[in-house]
Amino acid sequence: MAYTAPRTSSRPSGRRHPLVATAMVLPLAALLVVVFGGWEAVVTQASSVGVMLGR
Repeated sequence: MAYTAPRTSSRPSGRRHPLVATAMVLPLAALLVVVFGGWEAVVTQASSVGVMLGR
């Protein structure tokens, strides 16, 4: 069997901070909302949740 070198990672093994993850995701989420016209769906879902919670 051939020798394979161990994989090394330049990223630390710790987890990413939630604010960093949010900052990475928000631009993509905004782009998807604009491209697919999803703002109405977000408003509708938020309204439905508000009604369900009794507000």
